[in-house]
This record gives sequence, structure tokens and C-alpha cells, in this order.
Amino acid sequence: MREVAILQLKNNPDYQKNLDKILEYLKSLDSETIIVAPEVSLTDYDYENLEDAAKFSEYALGILLKVVKSQLLVLTLLVKEGEYFYNEAIVIHNCKVIHRQKKYKLFKLGDEHKFLRAGDGSDIVKFTLEGVTYGLLICFELRYKELWKRLEGADVIFVPSQWGEPRKRHLEILANALAVVNQCYVLVANSAKDGMASSSTINAPMGGVVIDDASEIIRGFIDLKQVKLMRRYIKIY
Repeated sequence: MREVAILQLKNNPDYQKNLDKILEYLKSLDSETIIVAPEVSLTDYDYENLEDAAKFSEYALGILLKVVKSQLLVLTLLVKEGEYFYNEAIVIHNCKVIHRQKKYKLFKLGDEHKFLRAGDGSDIVKFTLEGVTYGLLICFELRYKELWKRLEGADVIFVPSQWGEPRKRHLEILANALAVVNQCYVLVANSAKDGMASSSTINAPMGGVVIDDASEIIRGFIDLKQVKLMRRYIKIY
């Protein structure tokens, strides 16, 4: 059993206040907790100030690398490489970045493609830490079944998101379906800012769901024995 904490945060226009909120939770949670924050939770999609957002992301990452030890932290940052800006997922453990993954499927209804460059998708791969296999999809990528296929065999899949309220049920259905189809845990951290769906969830391989739209943090446990039991019970792959 391992504790998980899903942060369901509202973005503040002040980047530092967003970072302080995450640092506050890191300090209050147990040392072994898996923590997932919503998509671009530090800066939001601040397209008018992308240079500032990318600089702050670099600064914040430096701080997080000092404080995230035996915890596991998942979040996405606006980053700049060369002349282009990306939305990149970062997974931190033991003061190191153990996985990076650029958003591959940009959400055109939100004009992401006008400001950000998409990754090439080659980094959407499983990664292993201490005997546990993880995968990650960023928000809109949850809709693509070919990406589910790539993550078959993962014990836990992270989904940091900024998913809109009009498609709230889609998020809930897709996340739970991914957990059942891939026989794994799916941890969704979605934004709670105005216009967003909340619907952050802990989805179990048997289909159970922990959800609480009223809370800023959703806590629960994952039991990897349940993943093994489900895969023995119904062999899919």
C-alpha cells in the first residue's frame, strides 16, 4: 500500500503563490507519498508571458529538486528549448528528474498549438522506479487509444490535466476506462479553476473511483497487489 495525494488546485496569477501551495503540501504529506499536481499548475497557460513563465518554471524546478526526496512528485511545466515553448511533464524523486515527457497531443480548441510546440511522442514510454512501472499522459492525450496501448503493463498511469467543465463526464469515463482496460491505477489531477471540470480521481483496476470535487486535495492508497490480482483474474495481454 502506498499513499497518493491528488492536488486539485486553482491557479493564482502570482506564480510564487502557486509554488508555495505545492511546497506547503509537500511539507505536510508523508515522506513516501505520490503527489500529482494539475497541468501547468505553477504558471497556468500564461500565453502573454511565456518567457516569464518558462523562467519561473526553471526557478521552481530548482527548488523542487532540493525538497522532493522519498516522495514522488508529478507536474507539468512551461519550458523553453531553443526558440520554442513546450508543456513538459516532470517526475521528481530523490532530488532528481526521473522522467520527462513533452505534451504530444495539443488541445486545438484551447489554441495550444498557436503558442506551444508539440513533442514528437517518442517520450511517451513506461518508466520504472523501485519495482513499480509508471506511465503518463497529459490531459487531452487521454482521448487517444493508441497511447493507451503504449502504456500497457504500467502499474500506475498519471494524468495531470486542465480539462474543461463542459467535457467533465468525458474525463471521468475515459480515466476509469483506462484503469479497467489497462488493469492499472490511473491518477488524474485536474484543475479546479473557473471553467475547469475538477473531477480529479484515483481510479482502481477493478473500476473503483475516489473523487471529491469540493476538496483541494484527494487522498487515498494504491495497492499494487490489486493490479497483479486483476491481471491474473482476466488475462488481456
